[in-house]
Amino acid sequence: MSMLNELKVFSGNAHPKLARDVCAYLGIELGQSEAFKFANDNTFVRIGENIRERDVFIIQPTVAPTNDNLMELLIMMDACRRASAGRITAVVSYYGYGRTDKKDQPRVPITARLVADLISTAGADRVLTLDLHAGQIQGFFNIPVDELTAEPILSNYFAEKGLEDLVLVAVDFGISKRARDMAERLGIPVAVIEKRRTGNDDRSETLNVIGDVRGKRALTFDDEILTGGTIVNAANALLDAGVTEVYCCATHPVFSSVAPGLLADSPYSEVVVTDTVPLSEKQNFSNLTVLSVAPLLGEAIRRIHEGRSVGELFQ
Repeated sequence: MSMLNELKVFSGNAHPKLARDVCAYLGIELGQSEAFKFANDNTFVRIGENIRERDVFIIQPTVAPTNDNLMELLIMMDACRRASAGRITAVVSYYGYGRTDKKDQPRVPITARLVADLISTAGADRVLTLDLHAGQIQGFFNIPVDELTAEPILSNYFAEKGLEDLVLVAVDFGISKRARDMAERLGIPVAVIEKRRTGNDDRSETLNVIGDVRGKRALTFDDEILTGGTIVNAANALLDAGVTEVYCCATHPVFSSVAPGLLADSPYSEVVVTDTVPLSEKQNFSNLTVLSVAPLLGEAIRRIHEGRSVGELFQ
């Protein structure tokens, strides 16, 4: 008799707190497993309980150290496949290498596609993720991909704050469509920052603000924050354009070593992110607010497990 109706959630070492929070939402225990490295730097994984014909979800964002966490995810899926799991879903709350989604220079890879192939080959039957850097990454997979968005979580937070004369600002044209969706949720207008990236070193040059922002509060919006340079440049450009106060929101706080200090010293009244990736004490700062995506992920996992619509979560 099939036991696919029994739900099992496991976690790698990338973000065990998120996995525990998801399990708390679902009212189940986190699955028993271990993952560590031998002295020769080889990763070892062992699943500590019977998962034959079970519906298995592995929560593992491929955040820094990206290669280690990606390899751990692949090996965990292989272990589950060889343990005869009924179905394996990779829950990748942050998709590393998502920025390398196209050939924008000669003789460069499309690493986001390579990672998709690796995940499929390792044994994933489907993928659950949040706010991919580029929508076409879904098409890199030959298995089902459910892409969630943190927009409802972020928009509800700012709607409850009741900020007056608010305008949503996309930090570049690439995020403008999502910014329009976010603005519709809040019922506010949209502006865009025009910028030019200057090379492969994560630096960008802000050019100008497109839209009516003078005398208003601005809420900048992006999918992730890495160095913080783009976001801080956007805040300065908005203040120069006559904005009275600036707030920031993003899904993935992929903070580099310089980002927390840069954001803490920035003009932002508040920087709001989610917990798709773990943050250390060193990455925290006074004007940072972190919202949980565990209920969103947990509800999506429940719906996938029960064969119900995930899209209805956003209707």
